[in-house]
Amino acid sequence: MPSPAPSDAPDKPRVVLGVGGGIAAYKACELLRRFTESGHDVTVVPTASALEFVGAPTWAALSGKPVADDVWTGVHQVPHVRIGQAADLVVVAPATADLLAKAAHGLADDLLTNTLLTARCPVVMAPAMHTEMWEHPATVANVATLRARGVLVLDPAEGRLTGKDTGKGRLPEPSEIFEVGVDVLGRASAADPAGADLSGRHVVVSAGGTREYLDPVRFLGNRSSGRQGYALARAALARGARVTLVAANVDLPAPAGAHVVPVETTAELHAAVVAAAAEADAVVMAAAPADFRPAAYSDDKIKKRADGSAAPVELEQNADILADVAHDRRRPGQVVVGFAAETGDAHSTVLELGRAKLARKGCDLLVVNDVRGGAVFGSTDNEAVVLGADGSALEVPRAAKGVLAHAIWDRVATLW
Repeated sequence: MPSPAPSDAPDKPRVVLGVGGGIAAYKACELLRRFTESGHDVTVVPTASALEFVGAPTWAALSGKPVADDVWTGVHQVPHVRIGQAADLVVVAPATADLLAKAAHGLADDLLTNTLLTARCPVVMAPAMHTEMWEHPATVANVATLRARGVLVLDPAEGRLTGKDTGKGRLPEPSEIFEVGVDVLGRASAADPAGADLSGRHVVVSAGGTREYLDPVRFLGNRSSGRQGYALARAALARGARVTLVAANVDLPAPAGAHVVPVETTAELHAAVVAAAAEADAVVMAAAPADFRPAAYSDDKIKKRADGSAAPVELEQNADILADVAHDRRRPGQVVVGFAAETGDAHSTVLELGRAKLARKGCDLLVVNDVRGGAVFGSTDNEAVVLGADGSALEVPRAAKGVLAHAIWDRVATLW
């Protein structure tokens, strides 16, 4: 039977991996591998239906523990109570419509649903089902109920479903579910077991760098990878927010649960951010939009000149997205956060330029990066100073970009 409190690994975080009876159950094997290889003690609790897709020997071999789905195996150790009581985190992936309904209504007819009732730790559920099932009023109501109780229910991804169907309902990538789980586990505290202080909030995050096309093969762009914006999205999701992520030319896995809006140009980024900001509690502009675009686009590839001279490129200015959003807030109490990649110059320091930009843009917070020598771009680490319109300055030392992301959300939360 599953061990409720592993004695061989008392210092390892104890994770319960619940597996619902959907075709995406096979993807939970990858999620299990990520948790075990990163030093977590994992107990797998599948439903009977899940075992029709992936057998108990597979889960036992990958977790190093025996696996059961009923409350009778090893009943003398009271597994239907002990597993939930001992857990530091419960992750359910996939969470089917049936499992969401049972959890919302407090039903307990197997080991997993009993575990969900007895767990007093953070619970993360990653739904997977057909679009019609996800959008059905019953499922919508069940998800709302669970979220109101502090359960972190991720939105499913969009893509290929069972058979020929496509749409919203696909299980998010296991790597992204893992990132959310680790983030939630790291932030959980006795005061706020779920760490979901952004629950009920809708936030918009932009990420990446825009492209302004000269001709069918060439464009003006920048070095932004989108990693900081994606870290902001993941951190907000782990804290319970609904996230709209406007991604400009980013080649990264979509954060589990985020609604991703892909864009290419600054004009597209402007339109997407302004539209999403109308119903957002916070807008964080981590993307790097181009300040200028070519005044004319060539339908044909621009050829080299015979005399070797360079063809002139006339530029025109793009709209200022951050300023437009900051000065046209349609939602009361909305917090607007900008980013500034600065190098300083002969007349001003990086922070002096940042404070001037903060005042000029009209945002509440400005995250200032010193990017001399190409620092920050493409890196997994970051350091910055978060300037406030109130004159405050928060220095965030170099660390993983997720650390800076949480520091930013901490400041946003204080402004709410």
